[in-house]
Amino acid sequence: MIHHVQIACPAGSEAVCRAFYGGVLGLPKIPKPPVLAARGGCWFRGHGIELHLGVQEPFAPARKAHPGLLWPDLDGLAARLAAAGYEPVWSDELPGYRRFHAFDPHGNRLEFLAPVSFRNAVSFRNAV
Repeated sequence: MIHHVQIACPAGSEAVCRAFYGGVLGLPKIPKPPVLAARGGCWFRGHGIELHLGVQEPFAPARKAHPGLLWPDLDGLAARLAAAGYEPVWSDELPGYRRFHAFDPHGNRLEFLAPVSFRNAVSFRNAV
């Protein structure tokens, strides 16, 4: 089981991260421990996932490596992303899942997916 996934962001980009991850994705921001807060970045939690946005200098976006995030309402999320200017790119290459990729404001690749049926969701949970 994974506790969290860290995604890199440039220094001073916390407002942009909050607008995207908190606003567009709708993930609640959670407090960082004070000793870690001094390093910058921000943390989010929701839908069974925890994402840590950590400052990396020099910053380079992860264009290939990415978290695969199970998401309860792919169509709603895709619509919110598109409305905010983050075009989802749908793919049918993973049998048993609906999924798409999008990029955050810093150019980091993100994958959002959901099982296509309840049976597949149960099989997925039992395999973990």
